Amino acid sequence: MEITLSPIATVIGGRSEVSDDYWGGVRSVIRLNEDLPLAALKGLEEFSHLEVVWHFSKGSDADVHLGSRHPRNNPDWPETGTFVHRNHRRPARIAISRPRLLGIEGRDLHVEDLDAIDGTPVYDIAPWFTEFGPRGGTTQPSWPGEMLSRYWEKRSGT
Repeated sequence: MEITLSPIATVIGGRSEVSDDYWGGVRSVIRLNEDLPLAALKGLEEFSHLEVVWHFSKGSDADVHLGSRHPRNNPDWPETGTFVHRNHRRPARIAISRPRLLGIEGRDLHVEDLDAIDGTPVYDIAPWFTEFGPRGGTTQPSWPGEMLSRYWEKRSGT
């Protein structure tokens, strides 16, 4: 089965380069396409956070890796399979982020902590419902915490 998706919005501003860390405080705009009615955003301003589905558009099919490898090529972390990684090497190159919604002006959703770069195609936007968060406790090995310890830090000088 093949699915064809068309972007509904585009990320404007924020960062222009791909980076593994220092996404904290990055502000950008998610601009809704002109062919969609503004009424599609009605009520969204009442939510603090969004779920944004977007595409790793700077990646390519040549980047996809379907085996196992060390996260960030760090031999201190265990080899893990493709579906343990959350990066552009996944087959569909789809990502989900949960930025803070700062405000809405017309077609522009002003957000903070969206880890997608300028020009990124957005496939879906939804409000974050607390009730859709994980039910019960969550578990994970120690390496993601080590790997992502600087992910939401602010970059020096910004």
